[in-house]
Amino acid sequence: MNLKYILSILVFIIIIPLYSTNIKYENSAVVFMYHRFGESSYPSTNITIKQFKYQMNYLKENNYIVWPLSKIINYILDKKELPKKIVALTIDDAYISTFTKAYPILKAYDYPFTVFINTNSVNKKSKYYMSWQNMRQMKKNKAEFANHSLSHDYLILKDNETKDIWHKRVVNEINFAQKDLHKELGINTNELPRLFSYPFGEYDKNLLKSLKELGYFGVTQTSGPINSTSDLMLIKRYSMAELFANSKGFITKLNSLVMPIKSVNPVGAILKDKNPPKLRIRLKEELNNLRCYISSGKLIKIKWISEKDLEIVANTKLKSPRERYTCTALADNGNWYWYSHLWIIKKR
Repeated sequence: MNLKYILSILVFIIIIPLYSTNIKYENSAVVFMYHRFGESSYPSTNITIKQFKYQMNYLKENNYIVWPLSKIINYILDKKELPKKIVALTIDDAYISTFTKAYPILKAYDYPFTVFINTNSVNKKSKYYMSWQNMRQMKKNKAEFANHSLSHDYLILKDNETKDIWHKRVVNEINFAQKDLHKELGINTNELPRLFSYPFGEYDKNLLKSLKELGYFGVTQTSGPINSTSDLMLIKRYSMAELFANSKGFITKLNSLVMPIKSVNPVGAILKDKNPPKLRIRLKEELNNLRCYISSGKLIKIKWISEKDLEIVANTKLKSPRERYTCTALADNGNWYWYSHLWIIKKR
């Protein structure tokens, strides 16, 4: 995704007239993802302090309820109805600016938040990352910590790996990181539920299967809200890096709804030869004004098979290493249904 992409979606949202879809929808929870705070040298993963303060104040002034991600997932698992206006704040990678810049703001608002830790970076005691002591202090003030692997390596099968070697590597990456969390932050850390944020947001069917066998729920970097219909191996989040953190984009995403999708095919795909790929979507209900985009912001032509079945294929090849198809449609309350699908493009 880039600035052109998000602007194209926002322009479409602003200029198109309202139409009623007459679809009943349940409350959605919105999960935001952050990495760095006030680190302008890293614009693709950074949010400015001004942007972050605006967002936190907007949540307060507009009566949004901030929960830790674990509480939202447990509500869904327990089949409880989510309240309206539920938000989770998540942070990946344990950069030091989480402690020095974000934490004081979050503490001032008394907001809970979830930090996904790649534990080797912390164990090496780099000045660019938080310390375990920093995290123990944050834990006393509504921070929860979860698994982001041991070394933040790519967990998709590598070209030179056998499946057995790959599986052992994945299990070690997850289990060793969990042991570090237990040792440093307490035996109950990241339990009930166990959450795992995919490094680089990458996953495929094999990784989903292995993660599920280890008892984890998967957290992605693919955009969209979540509710009881969501796949908890593919928990969606909105990136709040500088390019996507403007006020209009933040508010639009904050009010977004889970698109009523019955099935998608393929679930997750690594592309080698079939590029651009074809995505098939079956909707639960008819949707008005459905539009789909690639990461550059270009519209994707939709081929309707029936009133609820569609196929989308980009007009150009997707670029390595990752791209997404993102679809939006207007809901009857003026907000937007949102769905995004990840593609991993391997270089040959």
